[in-house]
Amino acid sequence: MPTVRELDGANAGGQFVRTALTLSVLTNKPIRIDNVRGDRSTPGLRHQHLAVLETMGELCDADISGAELGAETVSFDPGLESTDGATDWRGRGPGRLPGGEYDIDIGTAGSAILLFDSLLPLATVLDSQLSVTVTGGTDVPFSPPLDYSRYVKLPLLGQLGLTADYEVDRRGFYPDGGGQVTLQLAPSTLEPVDLTERGDLEGVRLYSTESASLADRNVAFRQAEGALERLALDEFGLEVLERRETTVASPSPGTAIVLRLDHGTGVAGFAALGERGKPAERVGEDAADALNRFLEEGGPRPAPVDRHLADQLLVYLALEGGRVRVPEATGHVVSSCELLAEFGATVDVEQVTETVDGETALVSVESPVDL
Repeated sequence: MPTVRELDGANAGGQFVRTALTLSVLTNKPIRIDNVRGDRSTPGLRHQHLAVLETMGELCDADISGAELGAETVSFDPGLESTDGATDWRGRGPGRLPGGEYDIDIGTAGSAILLFDSLLPLATVLDSQLSVTVTGGTDVPFSPPLDYSRYVKLPLLGQLGLTADYEVDRRGFYPDGGGQVTLQLAPSTLEPVDLTERGDLEGVRLYSTESASLADRNVAFRQAEGALERLALDEFGLEVLERRETTVASPSPGTAIVLRLDHGTGVAGFAALGERGKPAERVGEDAADALNRFLEEGGPRPAPVDRHLADQLLVYLALEGGRVRVPEATGHVVSSCELLAEFGATVDVEQVTETVDGETALVSVESPVDL
């Protein structure tokens, strides 16, 4: 009987739960999480966290307890069978997680993108194509918008060797959700992460989206214009590499804008969502302000990735080893590193560069988790 890894979520939120479940499947080790989402005003599993738990369980036919709304203790045992065959440079055998096709309905505007984020690392243990269709929110608060994941995160992970794509049937804005997106994920072998320097600045790509119900107000166009007027393009010698304005089907009115900064070693992304009563131009300005701050901060050795990517890349760092310079050692970064260490990764966080708002940090993993 394998030893159960005991985890405490008293000082963490939903990301702790999602990452712990991902690592449990990757390492094929059972876990128990107490005090689920303990630092939230409404602790315990919400719809979107329950959807991740149930999806992970379905993918590997896991043994689960606590799979109910509000549960503050969860046990999860993936119980995947070991496989025989040739091994790679880390001694791992062929993929042990079956692929297949799955349909998941979150039931609310809970984020489909966060669910997908928990599935993407599983490409390293897949034995065949995995297709997961999720109904829920695609562009909602406290989650990366769909276009951030599609045009910022996936291209960067593609540089590491991940093969993944989205097929979008309809968008789901807050509060109604109702979006439908399919993740196509293929078995992948990843390279170690090496993102320590920001390369020469190249330009900006802009993706502005409106629901069809707002098309007569030219919201997507106005968001884009607001962003471009606020961006410090001339100051930093940037050009607009791509500008895309899209009108989409959605059960709920809504808008989103994503800006992608291309530079010599990677990309960084910045986003904003529309709000009732907020001018479309201001939504674009908010995204541009975030990009401008990223360009202005960082001192002599600025980070190559934005704050959201910094946090999301850590699980890949733990899988294959490597280094990534992050804009700041936020609470999310620190708690994620502590969780990775619980699974056997040797993680080091070094404050290295003073900036106006703090310090960038270099996160490195010499010994990855044991898969």
